[in-house]
Amino acid sequence: HARQGQLWIAARKGQAPEIEILSVDDGPGIRDLSQAMRDGFSTAGSPGTGLGAVQRLATDFDVHSEVGKGTVILARLRTAAARTGAFKWGVVALPAPGETVCGDSWGVAFDGHRAAMLVADGLGHGEHAAEASMAAVDLFAKQPFAGLKEALEEAHIILRMSRGAAVTRAQLDAETNSLLAAGAGNVAMRIVSGVFNRSVLAQNGTVGVQMRRVEETRMDWPAHALVVCHSDGLQSRWPPQAITALIGRDPTLAAAVLVRDYGRGRDDVTVLVMRRDD
Repeated sequence: HARQGQLWIAARKGQAPEIEILSVDDGPGIRDLSQAMRDGFSTAGSPGTGLGAVQRLATDFDVHSEVGKGTVILARLRTAAARTGAFKWGVVALPAPGETVCGDSWGVAFDGHRAAMLVADGLGHGEHAAEASMAAVDLFAKQPFAGLKEALEEAHIILRMSRGAAVTRAQLDAETNSLLAAGAGNVAMRIVSGVFNRSVLAQNGTVGVQMRRVEETRMDWPAHALVVCHSDGLQSRWPPQAITALIGRDPTLAAAVLVRDYGRGRDDVTVLVMRRDD
């Protein structure tokens, strides 16, 4: 059914372990998704139980298909729901071609109506890049809601023993409808709602190598908007229309569509997407 099809599989440990599987393709798309989900329907002479069986077996299931553009299918198996407060989130992180370790790292944390997120892009590729980006994540995990300016300045000191990383951190508040962000380097952040599309400007520099005085940016966060944070493995000029149809869906679908359609294909790529939980 697909062209250029791939399976992206992630296993996550912790208090709520899970396995997440994404099927991503550039195929013809599915013209009638509701019909395709019914057992017994097939366009290839098969029993026609594939999608329905996956949906029944999965804890979480979602699918997005565009005729002429392709299909993304998400299936997640988990033992218990993770505590995410007022938020839903999803991420796709893939290593550069030929690498077995992704040089990007990411983190999320939740506290009631507040959420914190980070994406770090270690310079270069491979294990040394991953060591630099994970050092930023380890610091984030200790104090995810620390002051952004102080947190980045501390990361700048800690990452001096590494090759350095581009880092963006943000804190989201679902009650005040606001976002506070700060970073150094080419990790981009954008708020997308279809009518409100705004980029958070990143400062030049590399955490652990050379960094200017940290400046925080506060922005409005409309009720239905997605917050997208990504490394430079994704093209910076992707159109917001690419994911506006996915607002309100599992955020992992939006991350996967962006990587499929706008990934550079020669670098590590990480796309982290967050929204309010309806």
